Amino acid sequence: MIVHKVKVYPSKIHLPKKNQLAWKIAEIASDNAKLDKNAIEMAINRIIDNASVAIASLNRRPVISSREMALKHLRKNGALLFGVSKKLKFDCEWVAWSNGTAVRELDFHDTFLAADYSHPGDNIPPLLSVAQQNKKSGLDLLKGIITAYEVQVNLVKGICLHKHKVDHIAHLGPSVAAGLGTMLRLNTETIYQAVQQALHTTVSTRQSRKGEISSWKAYAPAHAGKLAIEAVDRVMRGEGAPSPIYEGEDSVIARILDGKKALYKVPLPKKGQTKKAILETYTKEYSAEYQSQALIDLAKKLKKKVQNLNQIKKIDIYTSHHTHYVIGTGANDPQKMDPNASRETLDHSIMYIFAVALEDGSWHHVKSYTKARAKRKSTIKIWRSIKTHEDKKWTKKYHDPNPRKKAFGAKVVITLKNGKKIIEEQDRADAHPYGSRPFKRQNYINKFLTLTENILDKKESDRFLKTVQNLKKTKTWTIR
Repeated sequence: MIVHKVKVYPSKIHLPKKNQLAWKIAEIASDNAKLDKNAIEMAINRIIDNASVAIASLNRRPVISSREMALKHLRKNGALLFGVSKKLKFDCEWVAWSNGTAVRELDFHDTFLAADYSHPGDNIPPLLSVAQQNKKSGLDLLKGIITAYEVQVNLVKGICLHKHKVDHIAHLGPSVAAGLGTMLRLNTETIYQAVQQALHTTVSTRQSRKGEISSWKAYAPAHAGKLAIEAVDRVMRGEGAPSPIYEGEDSVIARILDGKKALYKVPLPKKGQTKKAILETYTKEYSAEYQSQALIDLAKKLKKKVQNLNQIKKIDIYTSHHTHYVIGTGANDPQKMDPNASRETLDHSIMYIFAVALEDGSWHHVKSYTKARAKRKSTIKIWRSIKTHEDKKWTKKYHDPNPRKKAFGAKVVITLKNGKKIIEEQDRADAHPYGSRPFKRQNYINKFLTLTENILDKKESDRFLKTVQNLKKTKTWTIR
């Protein structure tokens, strides 16, 4: 890997393309590096994972709305929409919009956390839709996905967006553009322009995930994917983009992020080096914000130790800066304590999530979020007894550069009315690659079968699973 230093240059200083971050991203996207076997298998796992959560969300209102919009854009040789007959095809941009919303709606697919947040699986819907419309091979699709993950993971390692209240889809636009460049076998110049255009159009604020969180949380990455497709389309026609988009005097870094004195360090593989960043990412066993995954496991274990939940006086959760300030009491969002809050808000309230998991000893992507569940008096009592705290030890673990040491857990102290304290801690989710029972291919298949039960018939389910696992030899427009 090479760590690239990225800073702002005044307009009077000409910064050669080869020294720009967008060009370095484009170089690795166009290098046709040898594929890693494990990365290929993980990409297949994530396609299965995406299909699972997309199908499970097909009848949810935001997904219905996005699908109705896409249905207005029929195209003879287009791409396929989840939930619609394969006889009908649509413009790939709108398929990415609808399928991307379906994938994101339940907040139940993969994640990568470092200097910033991300859901790298959001790269897959736009790449898949373009692959179908352009009749690309399964191998081309896999190459594109692996590139997209590589770019997004390394941008997330190097550039913090949330500090400036910028939504993390600003890293998704460039990663989708790079992945499309690999998949379509575009030259470095074209990918360079597309990466810049995609970044320029996908910068938005974190209000998407603050306060009373709306359905836009599901639409946001789909919107970024759609814009990235349009960026690639535009530059393939010979058009350019704002440049240099990262280092310019009025660039994203200069005016929106750390400013003109900024210095970012972004790691990227050497040109021609095998891309493996997808192996550093992790999926969700539970439909909840990733930083709650270990805490759900912890709550399930603590339930066995607390004989009578009515005897709980208070619960203190000591965790990382991100967990405390994004989904904990440090966010200072009253909505996170409100039984009438939206599902999207409850999904970002570790207080609610921990209370329900502690009480039920389980988690369900639908039942755990119902209005009746949120308004249960016993749950509210536990919920409002919870307070989170930043612990520098956990913040340090969160940012550990070693994937084997990086942790997103917490220490929980339950204080009973009699003064007794029950203390447990856990570094990472059980299903994490370095957890107690890491997700393997069969876990992804089981998740798919569980979430698609009573939605897909066995014949269609078997067809999909057989096809996707043989994707290296499959024509991608049969994947849906």
